[in-house]
Amino acid sequence: MTGPSGHRLRIFTPKPPLTIGGSVREIWAFRELVWQLASREVRVRYKQTVLGVVWAVLQPLSMMAIFTLVFGRLARLPSDGLPYPLFYFTALVPWAYFSGGLSAASNSLTNEAGLLTKIYFPRAVIPLAALMAASLDFAIAASLLALMLAFYGIVPQPVWGLLPVLVGIQVAFTLGIGLLLAAANVTYRDVRYAIPLLLQLWLYATPIVYPLSLIPVRLRPGYVLVNPMAVLMDGYRSVLLRAASPDPLLLVLGGVMAAVVCVASFAYFRRAEWRFADIV
Repeated sequence: MTGPSGHRLRIFTPKPPLTIGGSVREIWAFRELVWQLASREVRVRYKQTVLGVVWAVLQPLSMMAIFTLVFGRLARLPSDGLPYPLFYFTALVPWAYFSGGLSAASNSLTNEAGLLTKIYFPRAVIPLAALMAASLDFAIAASLLALMLAFYGIVPQPVWGLLPVLVGIQVAFTLGIGLLLAAANVTYRDVRYAIPLLLQLWLYATPIVYPLSLIPVRLRPGYVLVNPMAVLMDGYRSVLLRAASPDPLLLVLGGVMAAVVCVASFAYFRRAEWRFADIV
């Protein structure tokens, strides 16, 4: 179809529920919209701020300082022989992405209520863009972590090739939980208020202030199935600080669970998205 100015227009109309593969292809067709929404989110977040992108590292740095003092120096929790600041910061960087991305994704649909009621596009684009914007903070904090590793004399090792696997599992799990909470938040606004409490409890249920070695070996597979973030925290520490591979069984269990959560949440999101514009 040709518009008034002679430019060719592409018209997207709502379709019946698609398969998972069809839904992914549809989202890919709207990849420019994902990028635009993510870019706008980053600009709005840091607009008229004094510290700018420093806020991306301020949270994990401040939590590292508190954890080092309280849990390291005072409580004397074990760190598997690793320096406390490095032990905590290595886990807090991916955790900050998980918690920040989850909060942004879960509130993204209600924050974009005006857009939802105006035009058609796959609604998963919105929480996906929120997670993409949070990835910038993750990259900035990871750069600071790289400097800290160099300060402690830790150099890249071949096992660092596993880092994309860990990041991939984390992104899949974060996206799955984010889609689930975003859909639930449209119907039940209590979700918005429950998320900070959920993340606070989740932090202490994850081996961040303590090592995974404190969990009995026989309980670790079940622990990882319930909380895949556990194997990720230990995995980052193993790869970056110990130059060792994570436990293969736990890594596979965590990856499988993250994939199941992501696919199941996406399927639920697709079934629910047709009523978002009516109730948002």
